[in-house]
Amino acid sequence: MEPTEKRKKRSVLTGGMILIALGVLIILHKMAVWPFSQSWPLLLIVIAFGTLIQRFKDFGGWVIGCVGLIFLAAENLDVRIYAIAQFLLPLLLILVGINLLLKYRRKKQAGDETEE
Repeated sequence: MEPTEKRKKRSVLTGGMILIALGVLIILHKMAVWPFSQSWPLLLIVIAFGTLIQRFKDFGGWVIGCVGLIFLAAENLDVRIYAIAQFLLPLLLILVGINLLLKYRRKKQAGDETEE
């Protein structure tokens, strides 16, 4: 299968999931069950889920999912987002740094194995 065909299939999967979620959220809003102003972060979570189904190690998918969860909590659980935000940037910097170190270590180990 060509890379462009794989990309199309991924787009169709994620796009279909987004449309289904959007339709459900609109119905819930129209029925006055869950206002769209509180449920929209689920779209970010669906995008992340669609991305991670296809490629679990996709860093962007994890970031989008975390942002969706933060906004979902902020909109529905009366969480003050600024309280989370003051720790979010340092936490993200730590995670990116760990990710870089792990990638470096894997490359170094792969290089050592090829030299043997």
